[in-house]
Amino acid sequence: MSDASTLDRILVLELVRVAESAAIAASELVGRGDEVSADQAAVDAMRRALNDLEMEGTVVIGEGERDEAPMLYIGENVGSGTGPKIDIALDPLEGTTIAAKAMPGALAVIAIAEGGNFLNAPDVYMDKIAVGGGLPKGVVDLDLSPAENIATLAKAKGKDVRDILACVLDRPRHAELIAQVREAGARILLIPDGDVAGVIATSSEDTGIDIYLGTGGAPEGVLAAAALRCIGGQMQGRLIFRNEDERNRARGCGIDDFDRKYDMQELAKGDVIFAATGVTDGGMLDGIRLSPNGLTSHTVVMRAKTGTVRWIKTEHSRNALHLLSSRREELSRQT
Repeated sequence: MSDASTLDRILVLELVRVAESAAIAASELVGRGDEVSADQAAVDAMRRALNDLEMEGTVVIGEGERDEAPMLYIGENVGSGTGPKIDIALDPLEGTTIAAKAMPGALAVIAIAEGGNFLNAPDVYMDKIAVGGGLPKGVVDLDLSPAENIATLAKAKGKDVRDILACVLDRPRHAELIAQVREAGARILLIPDGDVAGVIATSSEDTGIDIYLGTGGAPEGVLAAAALRCIGGQMQGRLIFRNEDERNRARGCGIDDFDRKYDMQELAKGDVIFAATGVTDGGMLDGIRLSPNGLTSHTVVMRAKTGTVRWIKTEHSRNALHLLSSRREELSRQT
């Protein structure tokens, strides 16, 4: 069965609905300082929405391993159990800290592809480098130093090195990387969370971000690669293992080359559909907005096969408010 005939059976708007459901559920917890509850609300809503779809879905990139349920764990089966076999990469709330603190850029993110098209990576760290589209192939490389990559990128973009803006997660582990980037002469945008959005931002001139560098979650790396496959760009990733337990988990996923450098096509290949809904306002998407008559969501949905990018602003009626009311009642019972 071809990519088109399979993925066309899961309508783009249905994937949008899945992302919207998670974002709406998480929005009730924005600014409340409770990362765990915000994440759980998004997980529960996304699982319910996925189980409404006619498919045999398998979560290959999720919130963690099987023993970490009730998260949407790696290996979990979702959907009706009938229909096409689909691999799913997801992050119901990308930027839990951002959402808990009501900061910009929290998203609900999901991508789908035919079986075997996403890297089946364990929930470990990944070293990443990414740039936007329209650049010479191989313009950056994970094996080069930050200074070398920034110099090559600046030349390819016709910029002075001092005008290059690198996006890096604000983490203590990145202290040396940050120092090297600044020593090379480039500027840095430090973000508190949300490296999927950080990678995607390299593809837009509006953000001013030229390159993404640093380590973050491997699941987020696969999701970011799925998005870049749709909108254009280059990305490489290498899994980072801190102990033998993480290596054993990788072996369980069929990974035995622990030093392998993956390019974007190896992280997410074939036809891919990617959707993200804003939970809080960000540079890419507006967050969930409540109004007297309902609420508004803002979603981007992309497809690699067609190269289409759709921006969808949805007005949700009182049905959406009912979802929030139910969540409020649940939270009240818990407290």
